[in-house]
Amino acid sequence: MIEFRNVSKSFWTGSQRKVILDQVSFRVEIGRSMGILAPNGTGKTTLINMMAGLEKPDDGEIMRTSNVSFPLGFMGGVISKISAMENSRYIANLYGMDPDYVEAYCRWLCGLGEYFDQPLGTYSSGMKSRFTFSLMLALDFDIYLIDEGMPGSTDVEFNRKAGSILQERLKTTTIVIVSHSPQILEKFATSAGVLLNGQLHMFDTLEEAKQLYDYETQG
Repeated sequence: MIEFRNVSKSFWTGSQRKVILDQVSFRVEIGRSMGILAPNGTGKTTLINMMAGLEKPDDGEIMRTSNVSFPLGFMGGVISKISAMENSRYIANLYGMDPDYVEAYCRWLCGLGEYFDQPLGTYSSGMKSRFTFSLMLALDFDIYLIDEGMPGSTDVEFNRKAGSILQERLKTTTIVIVSHSPQILEKFATSAGVLLNGQLHMFDTLEEAKQLYDYETQG
């Protein structure tokens, strides 16, 4: 479970204070995957980083009673100077998992061939996304955090395999996806929220959330 209790978060942009959350309370329950709709620039990444513990609230409290993943696409846990092979084994040791298994899983899923043994600093952004997504799926989490859905990859085979694995994980784990696109959430979310003007409006169904989101963003 992840629970936000009266959480506030804002940033000073240089000319004004941008409010991301204003006294927001909600809960992510195990077994009930959630989608959060938010227009670009409203704080999607900040919100999911707070769920992961990468950013702290200005006020309020965030409780975690489950094993929560790093956000998909977050590169802070990997090292650009070493290879994907070395990174996968390093991260496996950090999480107490079998390095041989994590390396083999990542090598199979991301499909980088000989680049898997090259430094991450030589990768394109799409290759990095494929590796970090593979690494996240190789590890054992109760809640998986995904910012904007699938990584920015044009590799059809990777997208097919990764999407299939995500669907299978829904049977035993919980996924939280934040996105500006309702279509991305349709595959995974059973409940949904809409982030607008510092408030998170929660709904039991994605369809209800889409109605508010479309009204506010399309006028």
